[in-house]
Amino acid sequence: MANVPADLSYTAEHEYVKQTSDAAVVQIGITDYAQGELGDVVYVELPKTGATFAKGAVFGTIEAVKAVSELYCPVAGTIVESNGTLEKDPAAVNREPYGAGWMIKLKVKDPGELKGLLNASAYEKQIGK
Repeated sequence: MANVPADLSYTAEHEYVKQTSDAAVVQIGITDYAQGELGDVVYVELPKTGATFAKGAVFGTIEAVKAVSELYCPVAGTIVESNGTLEKDPAAVNREPYGAGWMIKLKVKDPGELKGLLNASAYEKQIGK
């Protein structure tokens, strides 16, 4: 059964959004459900610091044994950090999607966009949990 932490926000495309200690910055990755569906992650391509993305824009790709999937930006903003650890250890996404397997930290352009994300119970309904 997929782990869906109650303190995170989610997208219909299976990304999660987690607040950081800086109120203007969020941490983004894929959900436990998504990594389980993908299978063993073998490669993650992430953007460089300073890149900007619109809400819904593709910010990278994730490659697993089964498939290659695009990663979608849940809200508009500017990359303040990409998880460089994933270059050497992409399987961290499988082991700890909400921990060491995070993908990007994003400075949010419009905090109001965060209100449009799914809460844990809405995401659980979407994935049939």
